[in-house]
Amino acid sequence: MPHTTTISRMTTTGAPPRLSTLAQWADRHFKWLLVAPAVLLILALSIYPLLFSLVVSFINYDFQVPGHAFVGLKNFERVVFDSVARWSLLLTACLSSISVAIEFVLGLLVALTMVRSFPGRGVVMSILIVPLFISPVIVGQAWTLLLQRPFGPTNYILTQLLGQEVTIGWMTERPWLYVSLIIADVWQWTPFMFVVLLAGLTAIPPNLYEAAELDGVNAWQAFWAITLPHLGSMMLLALTFRLLDAIRMFDTIFIMTGGGPGTQTYTASYYLYTVGFTQFHLSQATAGSWLFLIFTALVVTLLVRRLLKVEPV
Repeated sequence: MPHTTTISRMTTTGAPPRLSTLAQWADRHFKWLLVAPAVLLILALSIYPLLFSLVVSFINYDFQVPGHAFVGLKNFERVVFDSVARWSLLLTACLSSISVAIEFVLGLLVALTMVRSFPGRGVVMSILIVPLFISPVIVGQAWTLLLQRPFGPTNYILTQLLGQEVTIGWMTERPWLYVSLIIADVWQWTPFMFVVLLAGLTAIPPNLYEAAELDGVNAWQAFWAITLPHLGSMMLLALTFRLLDAIRMFDTIFIMTGGGPGTQTYTASYYLYTVGFTQFHLSQATAGSWLFLIFTALVVTLLVRRLLKVEPV
């Protein structure tokens, strides 16, 4: 008799009660089930390592010292009072700001040139964006071959152009080693500025320029009165994203100069790499990365707020 009741219940509802309840729960929480795999992946690959690194910065997590004793803020103090760390932060700020400024100016000039249609425009644009798809390691190796003395052709070309022998040590002499790093970075990332700014230029209504031309406004005045105001948001976007990426400069330095001579080309990223994976002071490197993250967030936030002219709350 109970068996007959169960069969009749399954026949009327079409599924066992337990399965029906599970299906109802899945229907109610369907949207959460869709995002659950992504959330779990983020927790596993991002949140957990971030929290673990925060814990490591307060303990003695050093391959050369047994145990993981709690040391408080000692790791942060070592970074703050390390002259190499201060130099790397200063160099990072200088290299990134100079590189981004040059890339912005060149990208804007190229975008203003390419916004008008002309024969072969598609081919030229394809050539201009090629550096974006090249690995920074390959870029660094290519510029090393071009600039390295005595086999690189750069000094030979400069000798022919200037009429006197040029023997610049692009990878060993100051300030030329900084110039070489800036050249490599500008060559690769100017197309990024160009693409973003070109997208902003194409979004400006052409009738604004037509009206300005009827009013007798010249090209320079139209640039200041129409182009720059309408391009402001895209300029801010390009500068912010590129600056955030530039301060992480590592690949080209690793290939071109190896941080040398000495510590002359130590950026913040290269300093953290050396401390953590060459000297194996992982706690100090982790503490330095958190300080670098906080400093970067503060600087970029203040810069963006100033550019947007947002009053502090």
